[in-house]
Amino acid sequence: MDKTRGRPRTFDREAALGSAVLLFWEHGFEATSVGDLTQAMGIRPASLYAAFGDKKALFKEAVEAYGRTEAGGFLARAMEEEPTAYQVVARMLREAAQVYPDPSHPAGCLTISAATNVTVQDVEIGTFLRDLRNANLVALEERLRRGQEEGDLPEGADVGALASFVATVIQGMSQQARDGAGSAELARVAELALSVWPRST
Repeated sequence: MDKTRGRPRTFDREAALGSAVLLFWEHGFEATSVGDLTQAMGIRPASLYAAFGDKKALFKEAVEAYGRTEAGGFLARAMEEEPTAYQVVARMLREAAQVYPDPSHPAGCLTISAATNVTVQDVEIGTFLRDLRNANLVALEERLRRGQEEGDLPEGADVGALASFVATVIQGMSQQARDGAGSAELARVAELALSVWPRST
């Protein structure tokens, strides 16, 4: 009698999650099926559900894992590490120009590109991604407001509009990278955006 029958299949959970991150990054939430996930992760459907819950729960965990990667966390690191508002934004835009078209991983930003193919029927995932983007926008606005208080930005600068401007440029750069734009092309976009940034005199 096979004594191993009925035992749960063991696998490297982190490696499997990493495979899910890449798949969602490449194809988004809607276009990625459970079958695609189990094949990429090297596990059975039962193991996926036991380890991660359903597809939605796995997607949310994959997004969190993406945020801990070099490619997914550079925006947050810029806000934490750069000393002035201008340097925060400059680092964000210049790194986006390098990270988004990097051929070592899927193009663009997972949280931005995944939102483009979420249908109106999947309210939960759409809301999850929107809330995440809004939280990032609020964090950037708060960082810019702090910079304004410290004299990095002119007193009359519209901090909310500036944060939205940066977010819009970054989202556009992500989509351009998905469409095949390279780092040189995106770098020109970054520098153009920085050329109109308000500076304290």
